[in-house]
Amino acid sequence: MSHPLTLTLSCPERPGIVRAVSSFLFAHGCDIVEHQQFDDAVRGQLFLRTAFACLDGTDAGRLAEAFRPVAEEFDMDYRVAGDRPQRLLVMVSRLGHCLNDLVFRWRAGSLGGELVAVVSNHEDLRPMAEAAGLPFVHVPVAPGTKHVAEARLLELVEEHRADLVVLARYMQVLSDETCAALRGRAINIHHSFLPGFKGAKPYHQAFDRGVKLVGATAHYVTPDLDEGPIIEQEVIRIDHTHDPRALATVGRDAEALALSRAVRWHCEQRVLLNGSSTVVFR
Repeated sequence: MSHPLTLTLSCPERPGIVRAVSSFLFAHGCDIVEHQQFDDAVRGQLFLRTAFACLDGTDAGRLAEAFRPVAEEFDMDYRVAGDRPQRLLVMVSRLGHCLNDLVFRWRAGSLGGELVAVVSNHEDLRPMAEAAGLPFVHVPVAPGTKHVAEARLLELVEEHRADLVVLARYMQVLSDETCAALRGRAINIHHSFLPGFKGAKPYHQAFDRGVKLVGATAHYVTPDLDEGPIIEQEVIRIDHTHDPRALATVGRDAEALALSRAVRWHCEQRVLLNGSSTVVFR
C-alpha cells in the first residue's frame, strides 16, 4: 500500500458529491483512511478533505488528472496532494521565540513540514538558524530599497522551492504585490488582545488597562494588514500579578503555539479557504 494521499475540495452544495468522490476512489483502487466534510449552509458551499491510499501506488498527479471530469461535473475547486513534506521558508527579524519553537518541532518530527531556510532583515538570529543547520540569508530592508528586498525574497522562495512562507515575527509589512504573489501560501503571526492594542509597547498598554486575556492569531497574509483569513488563535488567561515583562512572556507562548498549529494544519492539507475565512479540519 502507498503512503496516504489527500484530496481537498470545495464546491457548491448539492446532492451526490460524497458519493461521486467515494465511487471515484473505489474505482481507482483507493482505500479511504480519513474523511471530513463541512456543509456551509450560509454560503451554500461544501468543503471536503479525504485521505486515502492507492493499492497500486498511483501518484497524486495522475489521480488529479483522472479526477478532472468529476470536478467539472460538480464545479469543484480541488487538489490532490502527495505525501512529500511541505518545504518551509521562515522569515524573522529580531525576536527568536517562534523560530526556536518551529525548529524544535521540526527536529521532533511534529511540525508537518521541512524547514529549508531562514530569511531576516537583521543578523540577530543567524546563530540560531545556523546551529539548526539551516541556511540564513540576510536581506536588509530600508524605505528606499523595500521593493528590492521583496524581489529578493521571492527569488529565495523559488531557489529553495518553498511551498510555504512563515512570517515568524517578521517585523516588516509586505507590499500588496508580494502578498498577491504569496496568496494562500504565507502565514503570519501577531499578538492580539481583547481589546486589541496597536502601536508601540502593546504589552505595556495591556498592563495599563488590566487585561485578563493574552492572545495570538495565525492567519494567511493578505494586503489588508493583520486581517487575513484566520487559521488558529490561542488565548491564555492572566491576572493583575502579570507585569509587562510577564505579559510579554505569556504572549510569546501564545504566539508560538498558534503559529505551529497553523503551520502543521496547512502542511497536512487541513486548511481550506472560505472567502475571507477558513475551514480547518483538525
